[in-house]
Order: sequence, then structure tokens, then C-alpha cells
Amino acid sequence: MAANPLRTLDSFELLKLGKASVTVGGLAAGVLIVAVALFAARLSSAGLRRLRERAAGDAASLYIVEKVLTYGLVIIGVTAGLSTMGLDLTSLAVFAGAVGVGVGLGLQGIIKDFASGVSLVFERLVAVGDFVELPNGGRGVVHEIGPRATRIRTNDSTDIIVPNSVLVNDQVINWTLRNTNRRLRVPFVTAFGSDKNKVREAVLKAAKAAPYTSPDDAVRRAQVWLVGYGESSLKFELVVWPTVEAVRRPAAIYAAYTWLIDDALRGAGIEIPYPQRDIRVRGLFGEEGEDALTSLKLEPAARRRKAAKVAKPGSSNDAAADLEREDPDEMPKPPPPPPAKT
Repeated sequence: MAANPLRTLDSFELLKLGKASVTVGGLAAGVLIVAVALFAARLSSAGLRRLRERAAGDAASLYIVEKVLTYGLVIIGVTAGLSTMGLDLTSLAVFAGAVGVGVGLGLQGIIKDFASGVSLVFERLVAVGDFVELPNGGRGVVHEIGPRATRIRTNDSTDIIVPNSVLVNDQVINWTLRNTNRRLRVPFVTAFGSDKNKVREAVLKAAKAAPYTSPDDAVRRAQVWLVGYGESSLKFELVVWPTVEAVRRPAAIYAAYTWLIDDALRGAGIEIPYPQRDIRVRGLFGEEGEDALTSLKLEPAARRRKAAKVAKPGSSNDAAADLEREDPDEMPKPPPPPPAKT
């Protein structure tokens, strides 16, 4: 009886490694198992990704499940595929170790990023949805943590690809860790002589009315601080706690509060200062002091003050005039008549 050609092809030996031999049938079955595992990993990843988009509160936990399940299916599929091909994995241990050392030296950067990605997924110090600031100043929301790199999207819709090792080994600021907000300080200035309480009330009223300001509580509340003096101004800071959603847009929230403060100060009639300079002229046409003022037909300040003092004998301070009365029931004394002109 003639041999079945398909059976002969199935048992045809392609490769022999020690006592193990790889046949056409084993190779086909192994490739099929690996392909099924990859398909299952992709399908499960897509399903969990859609579920993660709907469940905002458990997005980080679902992301960990997605990555663990995807990596696990791939590893199991590759291992089962190699075993089905007829390869004895125990006999390949020494060979794999030698190859692993060589590959590790050549691909140590990729392996380092992969290990860092696994660390990020499980430690959750940086999770999907967090707003982070990188060492180079780049800021954005973490959209995906891959096996080698993390994709961060800025508020300008620009994607930044960051190696996972950078997020693990370098100093990274996570503005929304554990889904909490942060305090923001917005500086502003007013003119010298401005009523501090009026400034505080106007700015706080506007800040608390904004929809992007978190409500006050026992620990976190909006404040206005007087922090110093400028050349021609009083320096203030609005210390406020924006909402978590607003924290993810730092440039926009800073500009929004600055605009709000300007409207509040103008609405309250509080002056916003401009740089001022006083110029004192010591000499004019070779003359100084009162001689120079006389040349310009101007009156010295001391002479003007003396004249004003003579012309206005009464006091405009009502409280001081009231204190001059000995009897509280006594009517206020009328001011003395002005001196007769001669």
C-alpha cells in the first residue's frame, strides 16, 4: 500500500537540535498556537480598553489587568508553540542562557525600558490619566504605558514618547497622583495705598465664584497673601485650589485666574500700578532753589504751605474737632472767621 503523501510531509524533519527534531507538522501546529495566542491577546486587550474607557474610576486597575493578561497570553502561546514544535525547552536552557547574555548586552536599553514599564504598571506611581511634568519641562496626560515607552499627550494635542526608564529613574512630577488636586499661586500687584481688605474681598469673591475652584474646607481654602513690596506696587498672591480637571490644564487655569483677578480689581476700582519716576531739577539756567522757581514764575512749596495754613485756619478732621469739646452735649464750636484782608 502506497504511503500517504500528507502523512509523509507531516513527519518530514526540518531541523534537529540534540535529541529534539522539528517536523513540518510540528512547526505548523506551533505557528498556529502562537498565532491564536497573539489573536487572543489582541482581542482581550481591545475589549478591556473599551471597558476601561467607560469605567473612569477603575481605569488604572483595568489597565493593569489588560497588560498582565496580554503579556501572559503571549508568553504562554510562545512557550506552548515551541513545545508543540518538538523542542525540549529544558535542553535549550543552557543555549538560551548564552543567547540571553548576548542579547541582554546588545538590547540592555530595551530590556531596561521593559522592566521599567512592568514596574510602572504595578506600582501605579504614574498611571494612565495622570497629569505629569517631565524633567525637560514637558507636561501632559499619560495616555498609554507600553512595553518600552509611555505616550503622553500635551494640552496642545502633541504626543510625547518617553522611555519607561525615564519615568522610573528620573524625577517626574505627578500633579494628579491619587486623583488629588494641588495648590496654585497666582501673583498680582496693586498700587501703593490700596485698601488690603478691599483687595482681598474682591479677589476672593471672584475666585470662589469660578466653576474651576474647589470648594473651601478645613484644610484647603482660597486665600490672598500680601507677599512683599515692589518699586511702585504692593505684591499679592492668590492662593487657590483648582479642581482636578483644571489642574490638568495648568497654562489655561493660570491665564483664567489672571483674567479673573484683573476683572475683579477693575470692578472694585482698585488701581493697577504702572512704573513711575520722580524727576528733581536742581538747577535751571544757572539758578537754583527759589531763584530758579522765580524765573519760571512758580512759588516755592514752603511758601504755598504757609499761605494755605493762613487761609485755612479751621480743621477738616471732624473727629479731632469733636475731641476739642469739653462737654459731649455741647454743640461743636464754629471755626474762627478768616482774617480780614488788608
